[in-house]
Amino acid sequence: MMDVRRSGDRFRGGDPATGGSAGIETLHAFSFGRFYDPDNLRFGPILACNEERLAPGAGFDEHPHSHTEIVTWVAEGELTHSDSASHATVVRAGDVQHLSSAAGVRHVERNAGESPLTFIQMWLAPLEPGGEPSYTHVAGIADSTPYALPEAGAMLHVRRQAEGERTAVPDAAGAYVHVVRGRVSLGDELLGEGDSARITEPRGLELEALEPAEVLVWELGAV
Repeated sequence: MMDVRRSGDRFRGGDPATGGSAGIETLHAFSFGRFYDPDNLRFGPILACNEERLAPGAGFDEHPHSHTEIVTWVAEGELTHSDSASHATVVRAGDVQHLSSAAGVRHVERNAGESPLTFIQMWLAPLEPGGEPSYTHVAGIADSTPYALPEAGAMLHVRRQAEGERTAVPDAAGAYVHVVRGRVSLGDELLGEGDSARITEPRGLELEALEPAEVLVWELGAV
């Protein structure tokens, strides 16, 4: 079973017309903050998939998280991260960042560069709450190297496809597909930039790039 969600139907946060007080625009794929839909709370362990667009100098001041696995993919620009566990990193396009908030951590996210920043941030529920916070930054992750997230029973696959290239969706209990850029076909569906698909028990599904594309695919152990 496949449930396709279009970019234009996402909850829109921030104030892009004026730049907002913080110069932030957010597109939410799931219920988030004041955007509440009881039928759109999560898919398996995935609690949020936010596309964040930050103007130069904009950012999120220090704020807390707990019992959440936070995975960030930078699409363009540079994200400056610092947290209360003494990690300080600049995350660039093609990097994967993972903050395991565990029993509690505070962090700051900011566009300290001179160019616009766009990143996809995904929140996943851990299998077990608590523990000590941890931080991982993988620079320039390759397509052939998935990022395992055992804390949530999930694995992230990055797919950068040339036009006409095909790639299999992993056979698993579930899969979550998010198109970062380009256009792809997935089964009988066409997905464009910002579109996503929630798939239960995918079998024999392939992604075909209709133009150069970058796609994030979560392989889920349970949905």
